[in-house]
Amino acid sequence: MSKLTALALSIAILGGVWAFLALGPLASMALVWVGFIAWGCYFAAGADNAALQKTIAGMIYGAVIAGVALYLVSSGMLGGLGALAAPVIIAVTVFFLVIVAGQSLLSVVPANVYGYAATAGLALTAGTAGNTLAMDMTNPVLLVAVSTVLGAIFGMISGKVAGMLGK
Repeated sequence: MSKLTALALSIAILGGVWAFLALGPLASMALVWVGFIAWGCYFAAGADNAALQKTIAGMIYGAVIAGVALYLVSSGMLGGLGALAAPVIIAVTVFFLVIVAGQSLLSVVPANVYGYAATAGLALTAGTAGNTLAMDMTNPVLLVAVSTVLGAIFGMISGKVAGMLGK
């Protein structure tokens, strides 16, 4: 079997398992789409142990930074800036999202951005922007973090299964 066919088959089967889990038994604590973002990020980052670490660290870091931005915007702390409050908060937090790329674990800037975008997108569409301090799965940062870890691990497993099938 070709390496591409092995990878396609592995991802197809494990993707179905992931979807079943994230849409079924883990539905309250995992997002299928965030898991797939982490899965893809794992492969884009090199599909090795370092990629797994950098995907998880970067996406969770991005989620935390998005959580800070969401908290600042929803708290109204900088409300005196009027219409400029959200753009200024986003600009400052995105600076911190990227400037850390000199640190090995956070050097995959796309992973940092994916975590930030997934968290902000979730919070803004689900109406949970004000839940960034909640200690439960209504907190978009926690929900993205758990989904990231599980998705990246599924990515790693799919790569290993493909390696076995492609021999």
